[in-house]
Amino acid sequence: MAGASSRVHYLSDFGCPLGGRAGGQPRVLRHEAEIFLSTGREFVYVYDQEGGMLTAVYQFPDQVWHLQLLAIRRALYVLCARTGIYCLSLDSQNRSVIQACEDKEDEAHPCPVTHVDPDACVLPDAALCAFTVLDDMLVTLVQGPTQWKMQLFERPCPGEEPQPGGQVGEVELSTCTPPGGVPGKPAAPCFLPVLCCVFPPGSRAPHGHPQGCGCFVLEEALFGLLFGADASLLQSPVILCGLPDGQLCCVVLKTLVPCGLAPSDPKVLVKILHHLEEPVVFIGALRAEPHAEEEARELLLEENVHSDCLVALGHQGRTLAIKASWSESGNLVPELREYCLPGPVLCAACGRDGHMYHSTPSNLCVVDLTRRDAPWNPEKPDGAVGGLPSTLCPASLNICSAVTLYVSSRASTGSTELLALSSKGRLITCSLDLNSEVRVPAKMAMANAGQKIKELLLDIGDVSERVSFLKKAVDQRNKAITSLNEAMNVSCALLSSQEGVRPISCTITLSWSRLELRDMLMATCTLENSSSFSLDQGWTLCIQVLTSSSALDLDGAGSTFTYTIPVDRLGPGSRREVTLPLGPSESGMLDLPVTMSCWLFYSLREVVGGALAPSDPLEVPYLEKLPLNLPKQEGVCLPLCKRTVDMLQCLRFPGVASQPAQAPCVPGPACEPVETFLKTCQAPGSEPTGAASLRAKYLPPSTASIRVSAALLRTALEGGHSGFHLCSATLQWLLAENAAVDVVRAQTLSSIQGIAPDGTDVNLIVHEVAVTDLSPAGPIQAVEIQVESSSLANMCRAHHAIIRRIQTMVTEQAAQGSSPPDLRIQYLHQIHANHQELLREVQTLRDQLCTEDEVSSYSTAQKLLQVYKQLRNPSLVLL
Repeated sequence: MAGASSRVHYLSDFGCPLGGRAGGQPRVLRHEAEIFLSTGREFVYVYDQEGGMLTAVYQFPDQVWHLQLLAIRRALYVLCARTGIYCLSLDSQNRSVIQACEDKEDEAHPCPVTHVDPDACVLPDAALCAFTVLDDMLVTLVQGPTQWKMQLFERPCPGEEPQPGGQVGEVELSTCTPPGGVPGKPAAPCFLPVLCCVFPPGSRAPHGHPQGCGCFVLEEALFGLLFGADASLLQSPVILCGLPDGQLCCVVLKTLVPCGLAPSDPKVLVKILHHLEEPVVFIGALRAEPHAEEEARELLLEENVHSDCLVALGHQGRTLAIKASWSESGNLVPELREYCLPGPVLCAACGRDGHMYHSTPSNLCVVDLTRRDAPWNPEKPDGAVGGLPSTLCPASLNICSAVTLYVSSRASTGSTELLALSSKGRLITCSLDLNSEVRVPAKMAMANAGQKIKELLLDIGDVSERVSFLKKAVDQRNKAITSLNEAMNVSCALLSSQEGVRPISCTITLSWSRLELRDMLMATCTLENSSSFSLDQGWTLCIQVLTSSSALDLDGAGSTFTYTIPVDRLGPGSRREVTLPLGPSESGMLDLPVTMSCWLFYSLREVVGGALAPSDPLEVPYLEKLPLNLPKQEGVCLPLCKRTVDMLQCLRFPGVASQPAQAPCVPGPACEPVETFLKTCQAPGSEPTGAASLRAKYLPPSTASIRVSAALLRTALEGGHSGFHLCSATLQWLLAENAAVDVVRAQTLSSIQGIAPDGTDVNLIVHEVAVTDLSPAGPIQAVEIQVESSSLANMCRAHHAIIRRIQTMVTEQAAQGSSPPDLRIQYLHQIHANHQELLREVQTLRDQLCTEDEVSSYSTAQKLLQVYKQLRNPSLVLL
């Protein structure tokens, strides 16, 4: 827009950071010399522009969402968040009555702060989100659990008691999604709905409403096309509503049926005009038809100008303009045009000269809707002659971060004055001469030079703030890029070294420690950085501990615990240790085996999201709701190590250092097997008493054995256990991950007595045996590993740990191509058939235990224990 010039004047600084849209929408109004202002917090200010001073400060219970002034009655209506609508009388006589509770110690404001009395709330309702005031009516918009509801009340006056019965009508609009929050105090919505009132030309237009209060008059042609013949015949005001979901709808005020007589049908009363597909943030009207200069001056002097164009703006800049135009057939039709303006839109306002102003975080722009592609034809009747421009070209006014606007026109000079509040809380005025050309004076007076310097300094300050923020944002993004580059290098280094020495490793060691008067098994995870990279922001060491199901509840699932430890500045050559307790619990239970997994997690959202989001949302509130292109993936996981902690690693040998292990007692004859079975299945940690204690001491332990070929063991153990007896080397191999392996190696033990985590004894006996009848070539030399324990659960855990090690050894030897000796196949078939028969007998006996009574189950339990004993001592040898 060529020829647009502006002069900015600074009025006052309210010195409070704004809270953005979530903190309440700032508002500014002006009537004569008084300016009414809310910054989005709980204060409303009254500023005398002529005197240049603050005359009143009102404090409300919560954030102020909306202001509307009824100037003819000297009443200010205020919507307070989660409270309702307050009505303040602006007469000086009544103002002193409200100031009975002022805080004289508050030095933040030059005038006393008036705490608004709760009696000033004329319409209490925590769900109110918007309102508009007519001469005798009050229209509100309430957010219900599922729908928006428009309600019509008789307008309450200052000093009146709240009257719930003053409601005249209501109608439900579209569905809505209520904001979250704690019960009793819901969270503030991100976008508030917009309400305004449209009057037909012939109706009693609102008097005393300052420009910008959401009330305007449309020309008869456009009014009838938009709202229908009923609204025109009834001469009824129409309520326009812009919703956060993008809907633009209207309700004819006189068609609302009183609530007490009949319900209002939304399909009949509510008309949807358009859908912007983004939150509606502004609805206004202006005069888009061009006028001669003299006619324009007369229009500026009128109190109510008939607008011929309705506009609505969305948050991201989508703009709708509606105007009455002539079709090719000569009929009046509504012309709708959509435009895309720069966004996001913080606020907007319409002037009487056909210009619309809208503010973005980076600029304040003005567009001219009187400019059109075709020349104006004055022969068309009713003033609806021209069309809308095909495109809008915003012109910059070089003002940034205006969060609320108020437009007024000066008839004497033909210029436009903007009243704006910046995001820093500065109240400024901007005088615009949109039609004049910029002229350079031949000689500038001293006073004008001083004013010009002030204006330039103000512009320099605004630009400096923008540059400072952009520099901070660039630094944050550079740090994020550096961190992402380091993360990529670390990921490549770890993924390319799956075998061999890894540049970043994690080792897990076990130890017993005294913790809170109990012996606890502690796992120490050592993270060591041997690479040339550094682990800084965004890296987290994750340790997952997966326990197996309880021995008493085999069908139950094990528990999983995940520990996350932030890795802060782990440079090259550094290490970090984390110690975790594994158990046993207070009941003495430790469900083994336990699987521990360690991995590094790099959080993309922490690094990238922190760089894209503003570092200080209070400094730059308009960036809080900007869309951020955050990665869909939460982060990157890099596995480090995995270890299974079983019974053999958790055994303790308190007496092995002082005296050699005693020979195990020979199991006696089976006595009361049911009692033995119930005793061994007892929950760990529960100490038997009385006769049960004696049975635990003197009954034979549960046993299990496994035989391994001596040749297979010699081949597997010849590297690290050469020079030791085969039985001692086997025991060392089984306890290689136990802390007592050095004592076993030093004493060349072949049997050892240990203590399980719950305190019961677990004995390991290794001896050589000769297996006959298996090979036609003669006896096979084997090593028998026997496990004994008074606890059946601990015996099974130790047996499972031994089998796991032997399976790994057999798999490794089979990969080397070792072949077993000749065997008697018929003998193997017979042993396999015997085992299958035992397994079928186990299933039968277990089914009987589920159906028999307590007396009959005694003999069944005896048989089941005998069968289990035979299965735990097979006649086969691992070759």
